[in-house]
Amino acid sequence: MRRPLFGLTALLGLHSLVACTPDAPGDEGFTFTTTATNNPGDGDGDTQETGTSSGDGDGDPGDGDGDSSCGDGVVQAGEECDLGPQNSESGQCTPNCFIAACGDGFVYEGFEECDDGNGVNTDACVAGCKLASCGDGFVHEGVEMCDDANDDDADGCNSMCLPGSCGDGIIQDGEQCDDGNADITDDCPACALAFCGDGFTQAGVEACDDGNMDSNDACTHPLCEENVCGDGILYEGVEACDDGNDVNGDACTLECATAVCGDGIKYVGVEDCDDGNDVDDDTCTNACEFGVLACMGGSVQMSISPNNDMIVCDDPNNQTCEQDMETLCPPGWGLCSYQQFVARNDGWNYAVNNQTIVVAEIYCRGGSGAGHFTIGPYGNPGTLSTDIPLNCGYGSSRDACPSNFGCNEQQVQALCCAPTNSCGNGVVDDDEEQCDDGNQNEGDACLNSCTNRSPGC
Repeated sequence: MRRPLFGLTALLGLHSLVACTPDAPGDEGFTFTTTATNNPGDGDGDTQETGTSSGDGDGDPGDGDGDSSCGDGVVQAGEECDLGPQNSESGQCTPNCFIAACGDGFVYEGFEECDDGNGVNTDACVAGCKLASCGDGFVHEGVEMCDDANDDDADGCNSMCLPGSCGDGIIQDGEQCDDGNADITDDCPACALAFCGDGFTQAGVEACDDGNMDSNDACTHPLCEENVCGDGILYEGVEACDDGNDVNGDACTLECATAVCGDGIKYVGVEDCDDGNDVDDDTCTNACEFGVLACMGGSVQMSISPNNDMIVCDDPNNQTCEQDMETLCPPGWGLCSYQQFVARNDGWNYAVNNQTIVVAEIYCRGGSGAGHFTIGPYGNPGTLSTDIPLNCGYGSSRDACPSNFGCNEQQVQALCCAPTNSCGNGVVDDDEEQCDDGNQNEGDACLNSCTNRSPGC
């Protein structure tokens, strides 16, 4: 049943005809009907009636002409509800007499967490009038960087609404690993499994890593080792060759240089000799061929070793003192050291005995004085091809360990050797060397033949 509106014309001051008609059977009270006059408006002097304000001037409630009755407890036209004083911003019926709904700008207590009256889902209040939170599927601007509405930390947006990144300890799409650190020297640099050629030097595994698969530069592949002479890998621009061995008489020297005549290294099977100089009339020509070996001091050549690197010279008049035997050697040669002799004597069948005695380097004896390494009367070698133990046999003399033997045993023959190629470079790098002090001082502990002055005999 409608509620009656008593005294409506008096309250509103409308120029209208008012009639009372009985309600339909079963209704109580009366229903008011009105008949409008020809003049629009309600006659109360509202500005709408002069066309100067909003509204339509008909006095209807809720249309903006000052006659709203929202809040009177009666649901009028244009209202969805009216609970009178119970209308509330947090209640079921809002202050403007609309049923509470998400998006109306009023927070319906117990049903809504927020209501900012807009459809924006990037602020603090999102669809459904829920407070924005990580995992709601909406990116809260200025607060979240992503929000995919799940708790999967490996899909690019983690449970803290942060995008997945290398170093967060979680393997994301596109990552092979993620150990949660920024260390690029372990087995997971830049979130990829370490491998030779990735540009990161793995500690304890790789010596280098230049980020490529080339083996002819400073860092080889696939082991990521530094390119060094002798590794069998050609270092372009640095090495002329690299045969990966420690042989110094083949086509590639131990310095990774191509063997050439004049480098001081005999190229076995190609060169007869290589004395490393440009003197053409010595015992090794500039074509690395044997020159004419000439014993000096009026001595004669008794025998030459198979490799032309040792010669026996004899003074036929036996006028040369034992301690001066080196003067019989070819130019640039000297008395053979023990190491030179045993390294070069293979196949040399020159006979020696108690009558044919050859003497080599002069060593300081352990007690006093000096003695030659002597071949013939000791150990019964038979020929010069036989190795015998080191001795300081026939007495002699040198400045560092003088003797009083005088000029004796002049019948012996001098055993002369071509110099060891690398002797004198300051580095012991040949089997014929015991020492190498890089000088030509015969008075120090290392003789010019690169052997010890006092070898212990």
